Amino acid sequence: MTNSRQSSFRRILVTRILLLFVPVLLVGEIVALNKARTSLLATARQNLTESAISKAEKTVDAITLLKAHLLSVSKTTVIPSNLPINEEEEILKQLRQRLPASIECVQLTEVVNQKIIASDCGDEVIGELKFPLPNDGVDVKAVFPPKSGMTGKRNSQNQLQLVLSAPVSDRRTNLVYSLSIKSRLYQQTKNRPGSLTGAMVVIAEDGTILAHPLIGWVGTNIEQHPNASQLKSIIKNAIAGRNDSINLSFKEQDKEQELVAGYTAIPNPLSQQQQQKWIILAVTTVDNALFGLEEIKLILIVLTVGLIGASLLASLYLAPYLASPVEELRDYALNIHSHHAAQPVPRNFKIREFDQLAQALDQMVQRLKAGSEELETAWKEAKSANQVKSQFLATTSHELRNPLNIIINCIRLVADGLCDDREEELEFLKRADETAIHLLGIINDLLDISKIEAGKLSVVTAPLDLRQLLLEVINLQSVNVQQKGLQLKCELGTEPIPINADAVKLKQVLINVIGNATKFTDSGSITITTDIEYSNGKSQAVVFIKDTGIGIDPAQQHKLFRPFVMVNGVTTRQYEGTGLGLAISRNLIELMGGTITLESVGLHQGTTVKITLPLIDISLLPISHKQGNAGDIGFSSGNEGVKVGRQPHPQESERVVAVGSSKTQKVQTNKNNSPNLQQLPGKEIYQISLSPQQTILLSLPKGGVYANGTSQR
Repeated sequence: MTNSRQSSFRRILVTRILLLFVPVLLVGEIVALNKARTSLLATARQNLTESAISKAEKTVDAITLLKAHLLSVSKTTVIPSNLPINEEEEILKQLRQRLPASIECVQLTEVVNQKIIASDCGDEVIGELKFPLPNDGVDVKAVFPPKSGMTGKRNSQNQLQLVLSAPVSDRRTNLVYSLSIKSRLYQQTKNRPGSLTGAMVVIAEDGTILAHPLIGWVGTNIEQHPNASQLKSIIKNAIAGRNDSINLSFKEQDKEQELVAGYTAIPNPLSQQQQQKWIILAVTTVDNALFGLEEIKLILIVLTVGLIGASLLASLYLAPYLASPVEELRDYALNIHSHHAAQPVPRNFKIREFDQLAQALDQMVQRLKAGSEELETAWKEAKSANQVKSQFLATTSHELRNPLNIIINCIRLVADGLCDDREEELEFLKRADETAIHLLGIINDLLDISKIEAGKLSVVTAPLDLRQLLLEVINLQSVNVQQKGLQLKCELGTEPIPINADAVKLKQVLINVIGNATKFTDSGSITITTDIEYSNGKSQAVVFIKDTGIGIDPAQQHKLFRPFVMVNGVTTRQYEGTGLGLAISRNLIELMGGTITLESVGLHQGTTVKITLPLIDISLLPISHKQGNAGDIGFSSGNEGVKVGRQPHPQESERVVAVGSSKTQKVQTNKNNSPNLQQLPGKEIYQISLSPQQTILLSLPKGGVYANGTSQR
């Protein structure tokens, strides 16, 4: 039944496409944003490292340029030792014009008493010339801005200032004066948003901060700040010669701020020792480094919304295209009971998978039809099996009741003294005994088939000679063959046939098969032959039992190895039997590792039963079986029997046959007068006539004398 709450295929298709696309697009947007952020940060770190290197180069160049200007002016300027007061300002003006404009102030002092001669830096001496002078002749010192809460003139940028001093000679070349200039280390400029040049930070090797965007940090030591470990790591890496970048974090007014910094190192210009370094950093905030991320985010949002809209349109377009074939196949499946084979399954959907689905649906319908036919056939077979069961019960009841009646009647006749003499009593008792043995055989068959169905039937295998066993069975069955006047042909060869089998069970099978051949053959012959076949590298012994009996319809042959089954009820009533023999035989042969099959061309065409068993090494046989024992080939009926007493020479024209234990008669076996007999290589076929209607053919090896079941060469 259709559930009203169930959704249609089209709606599910649209929603599933959207549910698939929207998360994918959102995840893609997040991944793209993270990728863009990582890329922007990597670009910022690289640019800041390059900016730090550039700032370091500019700082070194600026200091070098100041030294060069100062040396040039100091060496080319001659000031009299007693400078008039009215010329001080003029000299100061001349010095100012010859120096760079970036210099904040100039001061001229006497070297000995540090008296200011001329100055635009105020009344305080800014530089003190110390001897001996450096190699370049310029003395440099740093001037930190006054700390918060202290008096002093504060420069506009609150940055580190350098004071450079050089000696000035008088007209007598005496070093009388000291010329000092003050200049800022680096002019901080305000960068526009998104700029990756960064603010300059200068840290001395001992940890003193020489320049910093924040006023309060200049002149302090890194140990005074919470991120000292990161700054120490920067100093260590820079001194080692690495130019790299790093992420920093610091608190400003209780607010955590993330920074990105590139760094490098330059020699300390305040010291003549080249081992001392200044660390130059170019620092900017993470927000400034990711300035372009907002634009990327906006673009991704617009792109995501557009793709979601496109996926919605695509799903609305594809839904009818994909749902239509499904709906057609659904309608066909729902209405299949009404149109049957007249309405073909829908095809040509222009989509290979749907065409394959239609083909599979068509095949399924065909299989269902075939299955229904098989089910109907099985129902008929089940009905037939029920009839067979009833027939089997009736047959078995008949098979059990008749022997019991015979036994009861025979015993009562003897017990009531109704027999004429002792010989008649013995005859009735013998008949009761034979009937009891027959009844026991039927009961044993029933027990065997019950064991087979319970899986409890077993065999005990041992090496044995198949040829010897066949001779024993032929000897037992010869009486029945003799009574029906049939011709028995045996071609068993001369050598033992070693197999691994259960002698008792195999004899039971052979007796059953040969007994069936005898029972269902009214005239003609029964042929028993052996052969060796090779299959898949394995040797097998094969026994063929062929008769000229009533034959079997090929359509009924597959039923013969089923329990309780005979070809038809007429056969059962005519020949008697329970239909268990072949079923038991098949299971016994399979337990011994062999196979049993039955072939018949048709009714009244005879039947051939083929039994195959694995062949084993002849050395495994007991010694008695290796000596070529042919056994007693005897046929008994009542008190009489027939035995072959001697294997004659092929040129003899007479054969001697012993009948019973005391009677002997000659049997003519002239080969020239027997055109129907075919002599096999190494064998002779004997036609033994027991009566004008009874003939038995035996194929025995040449050159041997048989007596009491043994062969002598």
